[in-house]
Amino acid sequence: MRARSTRAAAASATLFPAIAKEAPGEHTALARVRARSPSVQPVAELWAALHLSHPGGTQLAHLARRAQRFTPRVSLERPDGLLLEVRGSLHLFGEVAGLREALLKMCGELRLEASLAFAPTPLAALVMARACKAAQVMERAELVGKLAELALGTLRWPPEIVERLKRTGVRTIGAALRLPRAGFARRFGTAQLASLDRLTGRTREIRTAFRPGESFRRRHELSCEVESHACLLSALMRLLEELEDFLKVRQCGVMTVECHLLHRQAGMTPCVLRLAAPGADARHLGSLFAEELQRLVLPQPVRALELRAATLLPLTPAAPMLWQPGEHGGGAGSEAHALIERLQARLGEAAVHGLTLLDDHRPESCWSMTAPPAACPAYLTRTARTTCMARTTRGATSPVSLRRPLWLLPVPQPLAMRAGWPWRRGLLQLVSEPERIETGWWDGEDIARDYYTALDIHGVRLWVFRERTAAHRWFLHGIFG
Repeated sequence: MRARSTRAAAASATLFPAIAKEAPGEHTALARVRARSPSVQPVAELWAALHLSHPGGTQLAHLARRAQRFTPRVSLERPDGLLLEVRGSLHLFGEVAGLREALLKMCGELRLEASLAFAPTPLAALVMARACKAAQVMERAELVGKLAELALGTLRWPPEIVERLKRTGVRTIGAALRLPRAGFARRFGTAQLASLDRLTGRTREIRTAFRPGESFRRRHELSCEVESHACLLSALMRLLEELEDFLKVRQCGVMTVECHLLHRQAGMTPCVLRLAAPGADARHLGSLFAEELQRLVLPQPVRALELRAATLLPLTPAAPMLWQPGEHGGGAGSEAHALIERLQARLGEAAVHGLTLLDDHRPESCWSMTAPPAACPAYLTRTARTTCMARTTRGATSPVSLRRPLWLLPVPQPLAMRAGWPWRRGLLQLVSEPERIETGWWDGEDIARDYYTALDIHGVRLWVFRERTAAHRWFLHGIFG
């Protein structure tokens, strides 16, 4: 048996020599196969570093928000540095040359002076950018040669350590890299040695990704006090464009936008815009704010504007409709939202309402006014959408709902009677079977009625009921369209 197994092992080694060599450890063999396979090698990183010459209070965060259109891996190096991992974005922006031009153009639009460098490690890119060297190092093998002549000050080590190194004749990064590692760590600290390892890529540096704030608030000081609505709208458009950039980065929209008009002596004048669906387009928001501003009466000239958007909602871009607006219902959803928003802006929020169904059989208590409808939008939860669809379906298929009018009187109107029959500009003709409603006993507002559909002498369809209690009076409760 032992001879047979030995011969089988020898045959396996002959047929599969690569696997036979790895037989002592299956995991070791798998690791070595993966190491030899180029498809599982990690993709080398390429970092772009921006060093600001004169950083301001919020300029770095604002620059980081704008830079997220190039890559999602954006990291801050306060107070004056910004890092972007751009290896996967090169083909989208014309390789390094195109990306360099786009990044510097972005800084120019924000009126920021910045130096830019590219390197395989984030710290190396930062060091070269601080040295104001427009360097472009694509491979790690070239990195040490490019860094060797740079001053130690670009690493931003503690001043006392840099001074001690200078007294020993070490003034550049290259000289520090040539020192023995054990002696360097013993004399100058392990933190500095770890910094050199991150600089050259000996150890990988994990950067914290920049996460923009989840609310928007911007203020714009006017050069002079303004009363003209057109001038106010022009200044407001700048803030709305910033809001659009802020929302597009996050793929979000807003339902409520607040504009505060600030005066020198009078209190703040609010101008609140509420949308029917999440939106992020600055031009659309500007057109709605133009309607809102026309209705405002300013107590004093405006000296500053402040725009706020506190709640952000996921924004799913609408797919193009197969049919044109007006053809087979094409574009009905977006047109409904735009109509609601335009009516609110022109007539005011008090003039536009939505309706919601309540769980009550009494006709006057089974509905209530709500905020303008959003037509079961996609950002509602699944439960809310199911409830909305169920109510819509139940209302459309129920035979009772087909006999009920949409126009109900605020209070049922008593009708005259002739020989026990309802009278309104003539004898009413009952054209339906009775619908009996007896409910409300638990809250003291109980009803007992028999409802009918009736026609008057002009053919108008009315919804009337007869009391089931003594007196048996007739009432008009609704009118069919």
